[in-house]
Amino acid sequence: MRTAAPMARVTGRRIISVDYTTSPFARWDVIQEQVLSVFRALQEQGYEMQDLAIYGDSAGGGLAASTVLNLRDQGMGLPAAVVLLSPWVDISDAGDTIQTLGYTDPSLNYGLTLATSAEAYAGGLNLKDPRVSPVYGDFTKGFSPALITDGTKVIFLSASVRLYQALEAAGQVAKLDIYEGMWHVFQQNPTPETEVSFSKIKVFLDQHFED
Repeated sequence: MRTAAPMARVTGRRIISVDYTTSPFARWDVIQEQVLSVFRALQEQGYEMQDLAIYGDSAGGGLAASTVLNLRDQGMGLPAAVVLLSPWVDISDAGDTIQTLGYTDPSLNYGLTLATSAEAYAGGLNLKDPRVSPVYGDFTKGFSPALITDGTKVIFLSASVRLYQALEAAGQVAKLDIYEGMWHVFQQNPTPETEVSFSKIKVFLDQHFED
C-alpha cells in the first residue's frame, strides 16, 4: 500500500499493512476473514477496539468498510475510526459517476478494467449484495466514525457520496472530503492536495482516538 508510509509519517501512528489475498485467487469471504484475523490477533495481544482504527484505499477502502460491518456483526466491537480513500464500496456499475466519468477518469474504467475483478471478488453473489458492496449495508446498528475522501475525476465519487449519505441518514458520524480535479487515490502522489488530505486525516484520527 503506497499510502502506508506517508500515513504513518503524518499521523505519527503505527500502521499495519494487511497482505490479504486478492481476487481471483480468493473471493470475498476468504479475503474478509483474513482481515478479521488481524483484529483477533491484536485483541489477543491486549489491544482494545478503541485503540484501533482502520483505513484503506480503492478496493482496500471497500474492504475496510466491510471489515467495520463484520467486526460489529461478530460482536467484536467497532474501531475508533475508519478512513476511506477513494473507496470501492459499490462493485456494481450503479451510480452516476460510473457512467458520467467513465471515459474521463484518468485511471479507472468499469467496463474495461473493473467488471471482471468485481465478478471474481463476488464469487457468484449479486454485485449489490452488501457483503461485497458495503454501501448497501445496514448502518443503523452502528459504524465507526468515518472520513471518506475522493476526487472529482474518480468514477467512485458517487459511491462515496452515497456512502456518506447512508451513514448520515443512519445517525452515524461521517465526513466527506472531496478534492477538485483529483484522481483515484491521489494521496499516492506528492501534491498539495495530498498534504491537505493527510493533515485532515491526522486531525480526524486524533479527535476520535481522544473520544
